[in-house]
Amino acid sequence: MSISYPATFQAEPTGGFCVKFVDLTEAFTEGDTMEEALFNAAEVLTLTLQGRIEEGLAIQEPSQNVAGAHYVTPDAKTQAVLLLRHARGTRTLADLARALNTSWPQVKRLEDPHHWPSLKTLDRAARVLGKRLVLTLE
Repeated sequence: MSISYPATFQAEPTGGFCVKFVDLTEAFTEGDTMEEALFNAAEVLTLTLQGRIEEGLAIQEPSQNVAGAHYVTPDAKTQAVLLLRHARGTRTLADLARALNTSWPQVKRLEDPHHWPSLKTLDRAARVLGKRLVLTLE
């Protein structure tokens, strides 16, 4: 699963770009250059997803193959939270804690977008969930 959300970048008549996310109507930003707009888009996407996580709101999976859209990714911590939630499915945090032989609060921190879990912890959680941790650099 990829955590990249489609965004439209529209050139403004007065200069710069307006950015709107297809799946997250409350997420929008702008930038004077395309580079700045892309940077701001990643920031606003991260903050929007973190806000939804903290408020317990639903987060839909990103739309795929949106014509003319640029795909933007949030920061690594937020991606890790969403990927673990998706992999966990209907399994409870208590079940995951037992499988990892750790406490519920420790497992709860894995779904906190402000926490930096170690790669070792993420790898263990992925394996317990029948997944494999894969890293990429862009």
